[in-house]
Amino acid sequence: MGNSRAIYNNDTDALAQDKTVLNVKTGLVVLTLICFSCFLYTIIVLLHIFFSSPHLKDNVRYVLFAHMLINDTVYLVSSLFLFLASIYKQYIPVPACYLVYTVATVTFRVTPYNLAVMSLERYLVICFPLRQGELITMRKAVAAIGGMWTLGLIPNLADFITFSPFIGMLQPVVCRVSALTVRPEQDTIRFYNDIFTFTLVALVILFTYTKVLMVARSISSDKLSALKASKTVMLHAFQLLLCMTSLLSSIVFANVFNYATYLPLASFLLFTCLPRFLCPLIYGLRDKVMGKYVKKMYSAKH
Repeated sequence: MGNSRAIYNNDTDALAQDKTVLNVKTGLVVLTLICFSCFLYTIIVLLHIFFSSPHLKDNVRYVLFAHMLINDTVYLVSSLFLFLASIYKQYIPVPACYLVYTVATVTFRVTPYNLAVMSLERYLVICFPLRQGELITMRKAVAAIGGMWTLGLIPNLADFITFSPFIGMLQPVVCRVSALTVRPEQDTIRFYNDIFTFTLVALVILFTYTKVLMVARSISSDKLSALKASKTVMLHAFQLLLCMTSLLSSIVFANVFNYATYLPLASFLLFTCLPRFLCPLIYGLRDKVMGKYVKKMYSAKH
């Protein structure tokens, strides 16, 4: 009789614990979707301003900013799809899984490259003011965007060459990186590419910040613009640091996954979503031109 009561109590405790985990899991999913909806609304507003303002579309700085917004939106949509499919254990055909995974990883890499190019644009404007019309052109901006996507795609091409012989042999999978890793070479490619990407971008941002700060201290005229540019580059560095936190999610999963069933949700929200949610706030609403248009838009509605 005592054993039956103990078993009943254990089952009751297990059910209560499962219910608590489910409630926390559901709450974090809802929070993530609410944050994503707010992010998407902000992106739509900023892109509407960009595409409806001809002088912004002809400005390289705002073209790069709009490109980053679109890229981050694609990244979050693809990552959110993979994440929800993973935590709810939805089986997906391997080719479809690998396609969405490719989109997510390429757009993940493009963001830091975009930050580097935006920093270089500020560097050229401040350090070469008389030649900025020659050095900063729309044609070069388009070429830079093409270069970002090429650099972002190359590791995936190498990964695909390694992975492709096994595609036809694999059954539908729960779409995770581990399910798409069939050879150790794939992990090696991803590891060294992440190191290369973030080291290269960090060096570019450090170089541009140092140069812009030196100009800000040396010139007496237009010092305010130079100081503002140095702060902008520092924000690029901060955004790069936030992007790097996405890499921490894999470390978290590997080491403390067993200690909390809902940890992947919290990790996804903090390390993957939060850096992209902050992007439009850091760059868009802080910008005087964008901020003026936003105020004008909402004042007109009221």
